Amino acid sequence: MKENIAIINNLHHLMDYDARKFITAETVLKNSLHNWINTAGSLKLKTVLQKYFDYVQQHIQKMEEFYKEEAIVTAGLTNRVMPAFIADAEEKLENCTDPTVKDACLLACVQAINHYKISAYGTAAAFANALELEKHAVFFREAAVNEKQIDDRLSQLAEHEINTSAKMPGVLHQ
Repeated sequence: MKENIAIINNLHHLMDYDARKFITAETVLKNSLHNWINTAGSLKLKTVLQKYFDYVQQHIQKMEEFYKEEAIVTAGLTNRVMPAFIADAEEKLENCTDPTVKDACLLACVQAINHYKISAYGTAAAFANALELEKHAVFFREAAVNEKQIDDRLSQLAEHEINTSAKMPGVLHQ
């Protein structure tokens, strides 16, 4: 087992250090997504969030495989970014009084999280690629692609349904 890396003195250490925080971030997100699926009013938003939930579960499973192959101990490293995103989202959602506005808020908050994860997985893929760790690079690239697919779905949904409905809460839209 690799020891708990306190010093980062090469790219491999940096990749492993960052990756050690991924699973805590994904686990925290998974728990919140489960609640947010129930919170969403739009059936289309629920569907995209469910797909995202499925991706997050896949990411957790593949991260566990990555940790075993890299002999990484995950204890002691927490991702502080994801809980901050989630706390911000929860605070905003608590203050939304209209269901259509709440859907717009939820979508925007999930998309902010999604953008963070696109960056994190993309960076990890670049590190793995530079280190000629092709299997790891493929996993991280696939995770980034999953995140981009969700981002595209959320953008389309925001543009063509959710934000339009939230413009005039309480008014039925065709």
